[in-house]
Amino acid sequence: MSGEKVRVVFTPSGLETNVETGTTVLSAARQLGVDIDSVCGGRGICGRCQVTAPRGTFGKWALTVGGDALSGVGPTEANYHGKRQLRGDHRLGCQAQVCSDVIIDVPPESQINKQVVRKELRLDGVTLDPTLRLHYLEVPKAALGDGATATGLVIDALATQWDRHGVVVNPRLLPFIHAALATDDPGVTVAVSTVDHTYGLVEAIWHGFVDSICGVAIDVGSTTIAGHLLDLTSGDVLASAGRMNPQIRFGEDLMSRVSFVMMNPDGRVELTRAVRSALADLIVELLVSGRRPADTMLSVVLVGNPVMHHLVLGIDPTPLGAAPFVLATADPITVGAPALDLPYPNASVYIGPCIAGHVGADTAAAILAEGPHRSDTDQLLIDVGTNAEIVLGSRAGLFAASSPTGPAFEGAQLSCGVRATNGAIERVRIDPDSLEPRFKVIGQDVWSDEPTFDHTRPVVGVCGSGIIEVLVEMFAAGIIDSEGVIRGSMAATSTRVVPDGRTFSYVLHSRPDGAELRITQNDVRAIQLAKAALRAGIDLLMEHAGIAEVGDIRLAGAFGTHIDPVYAVGIGLVPRGSTGSDAVTSTGNSAGHGAVRMLLSASDRADIAEVVGHRVTKIETAIEPRFQALFIDAMAFPHRSENPPQTPSGGGRRRRRVRNGSVPARDHPEGDTL
Repeated sequence: MSGEKVRVVFTPSGLETNVETGTTVLSAARQLGVDIDSVCGGRGICGRCQVTAPRGTFGKWALTVGGDALSGVGPTEANYHGKRQLRGDHRLGCQAQVCSDVIIDVPPESQINKQVVRKELRLDGVTLDPTLRLHYLEVPKAALGDGATATGLVIDALATQWDRHGVVVNPRLLPFIHAALATDDPGVTVAVSTVDHTYGLVEAIWHGFVDSICGVAIDVGSTTIAGHLLDLTSGDVLASAGRMNPQIRFGEDLMSRVSFVMMNPDGRVELTRAVRSALADLIVELLVSGRRPADTMLSVVLVGNPVMHHLVLGIDPTPLGAAPFVLATADPITVGAPALDLPYPNASVYIGPCIAGHVGADTAAAILAEGPHRSDTDQLLIDVGTNAEIVLGSRAGLFAASSPTGPAFEGAQLSCGVRATNGAIERVRIDPDSLEPRFKVIGQDVWSDEPTFDHTRPVVGVCGSGIIEVLVEMFAAGIIDSEGVIRGSMAATSTRVVPDGRTFSYVLHSRPDGAELRITQNDVRAIQLAKAALRAGIDLLMEHAGIAEVGDIRLAGAFGTHIDPVYAVGIGLVPRGSTGSDAVTSTGNSAGHGAVRMLLSASDRADIAEVVGHRVTKIETAIEPRFQALFIDAMAFPHRSENPPQTPSGGGRRRRRVRNGSVPARDHPEGDTL
């Protein structure tokens, strides 16, 4: 009944509020400041405010959402015929009214400030070794009484005109082959695959001359899905795109999604449907951007962590949620695109090999891209995400492990944490004497203390790279000690350090409305736990490999791409390396780069399958007796073995200790030094 208060949670932002029943979703979003687009002002004309309301039990928010959480479809929605078509279970946010507790998912296309997915492609060192080859044929007409078949005519033409013998036509082409041959023009083009087939398999057929085909390589991340469209005959990149993984509404981290499957009878089906739908939409976007017809898209390569791997394939991921973390399969898999609900009958999908229960095909792809197995010297490769994957070694052998870092590095579980979106703080500097901060936000190229900084634009929070930098700066300025405690004594010298219950917080920014972005003691602890889990995994692999120092440390993934290596070392996230922080480099989306290599090269597919199957030693951190001790040492800033015991001192003295000890001083592009 009208006037009753109900709870509304918006994803992927995680913002929530209480509104009266009968309030439209768009009105609730506007009250809370949730990012939903609308051009027509709520008249139900533009279709930009489309949302969905997933059903089920959501342990993350302690909510059970039924089918009656929103009002029924009214006449405005029923008669809507705007440019942006209402698809599936989408509702117009300006028309749908809240009736009971509900979770509202705002898809990327309905957001004004869409998620910044900064995953660029690197193709150096890729050798084109096509998995499909085009052949133009002139197929003679069949004559009555000669006993010819359509497939036989194509096979004979390949043998006589291309010296390709023993080729087989894929049975799924049988419904289309007559149409390709039933014209007066005898010319047809076929695409023949040689992967896993001794003599070749005809995978596609077109009437007339076709001189190019394309394929898509996709990194299915737990937070973002990034894809690239490439010309398979030339290796040219035709388009790139990315979007949020819609599964995020079921939980930020992988174990939350596994829990959703456990708690909901149709949970696995929902998660599989969500990710497959996102893949289909992403491929359409890539084909439109690359101006390629759908029937020339013949190959898809997918890589992802084990949970994503299983859910894309429609496999129950719950065995990955508890020891002994058994994969359904670690082998590479090839299936027809329709088997994954991708409407491309000519296309096959190749899913890369997994390494272990928590080290997936995305790590295999990263290995392929960065090439530690091709190197004479040791390389440390780290993909930092909600679950960090770590690989260490050289051509002599590789060690691999995962560490449960959680979503803190991506802004989740932090009081002011946000993902990398417009208005998010991504760079921070703190004056060691005054303790005054200055920062950069995504969407502005200047620092907050510069005259051209636009203070009217909202500062929404702190993203992953920003939280790392502010903690290192706080440590360097003496605001926090080596154990991660915010020092209350600093409140006597700066209004930035303020009491916060039984602890203290650091005020990073005050908004015009009086609200403050604070770095709380709980925020510091969350990052400590995440970085300690990662660092302990690294130290464990180094012990197993018998390596004391590494001269080549590579940070991969969206987070690894944008963290300054100096700050990664400064917080103790990674070891200094044999050449200090200069040993640390950011590699971008290594998993995506490796997926592209698998798309363009049959030999690279064989190479990584052999490496994963025979040259990687898997280390399970959960059963390693040394992991806990290494974890405790890594809790200190920057690391217990790299930092002298804390002694009472002023901010300036702490600054000198860091400069001469753990955090290497280095000029930054902005002219700052630590």
